[in-house]
Amino acid sequence: MLAQSEALAHLRLAIRIAGLHVDEPVLPAEHDIVVGGLRLHYLDWGRRDRPALLFLHGGALTAHTWDLVCLALRADFHCLAVDLRGHGDSEWSPNLDYGPDAHARDIRGLIEQLGLETPVLIGQSLGGLNAMTYATRAADRLAGIVMVDVGPNVDSRGVRRVADFVLRDPGRGSVQDFVRRARAFNPRRDPRLLRYSLLHNLRPLAGREWTWKYDRRGLTPEYFASVTQSLERLQDVMQDVTCPVLVVRGAESDSFSDTDAARFAAALPDGRWARVEDAGHTVQGDNPRGLVQVLTQFFAEIGHSRKPTGTGPAMASPDSRARCGTRRSASDADRLQSG
Repeated sequence: MLAQSEALAHLRLAIRIAGLHVDEPVLPAEHDIVVGGLRLHYLDWGRRDRPALLFLHGGALTAHTWDLVCLALRADFHCLAVDLRGHGDSEWSPNLDYGPDAHARDIRGLIEQLGLETPVLIGQSLGGLNAMTYATRAADRLAGIVMVDVGPNVDSRGVRRVADFVLRDPGRGSVQDFVRRARAFNPRRDPRLLRYSLLHNLRPLAGREWTWKYDRRGLTPEYFASVTQSLERLQDVMQDVTCPVLVVRGAESDSFSDTDAARFAAALPDGRWARVEDAGHTVQGDNPRGLVQVLTQFFAEIGHSRKPTGTGPAMASPDSRARCGTRRSASDADRLQSG
């Protein structure tokens, strides 16, 4: 665990590299809450009197993947980010219950126990699947959802690359070993920033070795296949998600295409999509500034904002790397695919 001064120094470096403007970097408050008998850990960036945003990370990540996004938005929103069950500093499920229904129960418990009124859920990859699963049963309790680089249809080649990276990882080594492997998987990331983010996702072993915090016991090819099947089943319940939905795609993602994003948005009762340039699957880490821009535009559009529509987030300047997409018809999506 980093000392507070070291953590703040890292955030200042990350803010500078990302091109964000933040008045004063702060560290979030860290809390635990018990939901359904399982302890969940979450980060609270303060401002409880402001519209709530609940961030859900992807598989094998932690709540800290959202640090820069939350820092950029906290002036106008109450930002919370949770370590999903079996991840980060949350408790492992004793019976390996890591399906979307279990995660949806956790989301419901968090929202209810923390008294969050009509939050927006922002979920990347696995976090997006969990957000949608919850929304099929409680869309009227949400102001909206943001699905980051995930939808019912994903590119099997990209999914296989992620699965191979996780399954083939030896799961132990020095911090530098983990940085090297993560950088080889995603060369967009600055190695200095990777080291800090990985320290939130690692725990020490005997000697000088480290291992992942997330629960690897159930990670098999069958598990990844089940996640893909759960995503595909969303097609059958999308009409139940009546709240506004923004589908975000990383422009360089090999897991989720423009066509996938456009078709997903068009199939939703109230969908639209956006593409964030210079970003792969982990959009919040690759281009947090671009993601903040499209998020802020969406929040203003749906009225989930303290600022009048048209004002921007805490940004150094407008970022042309992020381009919003409007809701497209199926024929538009077909033209994208054929083009």
